[in-house]
Amino acid sequence: MSDTPENKLPELTLPEHELQTSLIEYPCDFPLKIFGKQQAGFAQAVLEVVTKHDPGFLAASMEMRASKTARYVSLTCTIRATSREQLDATYQDLCDHPMVVMVL
Repeated sequence: MSDTPENKLPELTLPEHELQTSLIEYPCDFPLKIFGKQQAGFAQAVLEVVTKHDPGFLAASMEMRASKTARYVSLTCTIRATSREQLDATYQDLCDHPMVVMVL
């Protein structure tokens, strides 16, 4: 297959108004599931990031669950989401943290 224009796939782009619309109505309670290796300080590190973006988040509401092998742990933090920007910033900071493996 050659790279001539007729053989290239079209670029998929969304119209600007579709990029701005959200299926989430703010403010709302929004659960974040954060995964990391079982290690000292993981929950505290996640708590610090979450409270940076949601100062009203209560540590006691954090749910923790270990994997079957107890090698990994997941934390569920239900934050009060006030905007898409806040959610995006929270996700980014959590994903950038060295102790965090994945955020859903």
